[in-house]
Amino acid sequence: MDTKGRRKQNTRGKGDLLREEMLTAGVRMLDELGDDQALSLRAVARAVSVAATSVYLYFPDRDALVLAATQRCHEELVAVGDAAEAAHDGHPAAQLRARILAQAEWAQTHPGLYKVLHESGVHRRLGMPFKEVMVERTRTAVQRCMDAGAAPHDDALTVTIDLRTAVNGMLAQRINEPDLPWPPLADQLDRFLTKLVGLQL
Repeated sequence: MDTKGRRKQNTRGKGDLLREEMLTAGVRMLDELGDDQALSLRAVARAVSVAATSVYLYFPDRDALVLAATQRCHEELVAVGDAAEAAHDGHPAAQLRARILAQAEWAQTHPGLYKVLHESGVHRRLGMPFKEVMVERTRTAVQRCMDAGAAPHDDALTVTIDLRTAVNGMLAQRINEPDLPWPPLADQLDRFLTKLVGLQL
């Protein structure tokens, strides 16, 4: 049998490394495709130079790989927001703004992944409970603004959902209709924070 171009079998204990390579390849391909339905497990296998059957040892179907990829992306988005907030240690309004702006910039850098995160049918079929982490991080940031008097007192969760709806909708439009005369990203986000949260920026 011709094994040219085929990677050597992983030694014992290296299975996690192969799974990581497959997941990394899947994330990269999803960012390029912007559509999880267009992802092929065979293509992922080719990308990491293994037999197609090897993928099924770690991901039983495409949905499982997409779910793992979206979880990784979500965790990266949360980490990006956390880092931006930490860099603005001080006023809660500056921290909330930094979090939202950093996550929006990530979305613009990875439009395909952002589309999959919010438009994938996997969400409807399997659910993505890990996405609750970002909602809670944002709610906490909004609540700190209210507690500090930087925003009017209101139900922080409701305000958070309004804000996320506006930001997610705006990002989806920017990705899907890039030719519109979009204003600067930061300016648009500042208007959302002013009108929906009540910050004075």
